[in-house]
Amino acid sequence: MSDFVSAAELNDLLTQGAPVRVLDVRWRLDRPEAGHGDYLTGHIPGAVFVSLDGELSTHGDPSEGRHPLPSTEKLQAAARRWGLRDGDTVVAYDDSKGISAARAWWLLRQAGVDVRVLAGGIRGWQAAGLEVATDDVSPEPGDIVLEEIGRDALSIDEAAAFPESGVLLDVRAPERYRGETEPLDPVAGHIPGARNLPTLLHLDPEGRILDPETVRKTFADVGVTPGTPVAAYCGSGVTAAHTALILHEVGIEAKVFPGSWSQWSNSPGRPVATGDQPG
Repeated sequence: MSDFVSAAELNDLLTQGAPVRVLDVRWRLDRPEAGHGDYLTGHIPGAVFVSLDGELSTHGDPSEGRHPLPSTEKLQAAARRWGLRDGDTVVAYDDSKGISAARAWWLLRQAGVDVRVLAGGIRGWQAAGLEVATDDVSPEPGDIVLEEIGRDALSIDEAAAFPESGVLLDVRAPERYRGETEPLDPVAGHIPGARNLPTLLHLDPEGRILDPETVRKTFADVGVTPGTPVAAYCGSGVTAAHTALILHEVGIEAKVFPGSWSQWSNSPGRPVATGDQPG
């Protein structure tokens, strides 16, 4: 079963009255506060706005990274605010090629929820000629009980050791990996031993995943094949969840280092590599 649904498939489910909860997870690094406003300008009818910063993350010291994992209790409280009940299917979407929606997918999947991502996001929905709404949806609170999250997350020490036994993917832009630029964090470079594979390489211009054969070859080129232990990190643990989503779609399980470079670069004494090759 695919981790993605098309706009037509989602519309059919909603029309049929299936137990589906749609989550609007619009968020961007350059304007994180604007997601709710974008939601109000037009969203899938019935969709609930989800705050990536406030509900899919917690806040802590810089040494914990920009988007530390929420507790299971905090995530469960948020899921109940979204109206989620046991047995519901969740479909998450955004307007950034599934990057932020994948954070919801990654967390909720660990929590035992049947969760998918809308291929093409809100733009794909509108391109299909489907209606949008402008209300601020506040559903009746749900009663879902989530499983404990965190089993697919690496600590900073586990991330440091991971290249010894598997492939650690740095899914940021190549220039950040190489250490040529660092717009957000105090140190430029990458975790020693990590291999660079930007997550957007797996998508077409509309944000839909490429065909499985192409995706598997892209991963194989950096040493990731079925059965390979693999983990991903990015700047703050959001984009890395998207790589985990893509890997799962082609049959490969992956871990995520949620602290990612924002935690690593704010932790004194951690070694830093630069250049094209894993170091």
